[in-house]
Amino acid sequence: MAVSIAAVLGMQTMAQQADAVHEAPSQTAQVAKRVIVVSLEDRKMALLEDGQLKKVYTVAVGKPTTPSPSGTFTIARRVKNPTYSHDGKTVLPGPGNPVGTRWMGLSVRGYGIHGTNEPKSIGKAASHGCIRMAKKDLEEMYELVSVGDTVELVGQRNEETAQLFGGEQKPTVVAAQGPVMTASIATATTTSEAAMEAVAGTGNW
Repeated sequence: MAVSIAAVLGMQTMAQQADAVHEAPSQTAQVAKRVIVVSLEDRKMALLEDGQLKKVYTVAVGKPTTPSPSGTFTIARRVKNPTYSHDGKTVLPGPGNPVGTRWMGLSVRGYGIHGTNEPKSIGKAASHGCIRMAKKDLEEMYELVSVGDTVELVGQRNEETAQLFGGEQKPTVVAAQGPVMTASIATATTTSEAAMEAVAGTGNW
């Protein structure tokens, strides 16, 4: 009896070792590299995965008085059905929420990618600096991206955006590359909103 039990235990151990060998590759599987490129001039967003174009969306960007920042950032947080708070006003999740059903906060405080309760603004320079998306597009993209993914906000059309969205590349010498907002400037202009970032969906919507 002891011999048979030992034999069974030995077989179980061998099976577990074999399973571990089979599982090893999945644990070291390469994670896809995702980059979100937003052309502020084109008001378009592209999702690239391992260098391959996956999706293109039409978005709303910051209006001239409250422009979207240019630069390379990352997705810092993802929130479903966020609560919106600003100037002492709180809007619970629902149709009237200014940031819609999803919030993807960027690594520059106060800015994010989100929905809107003004769907007619999509495709326009209409936001307070954030990137707005239509509800269906937003919820689709939310499931395709993760915290840590790169987000490039391109202020002036270049070779990359011309290839992604069509149109001509502008000369690189024009107006010293145009107005570029850095993270520090963006933070300074959104102090009141950034202070409330503990509540998902605050910021320059």
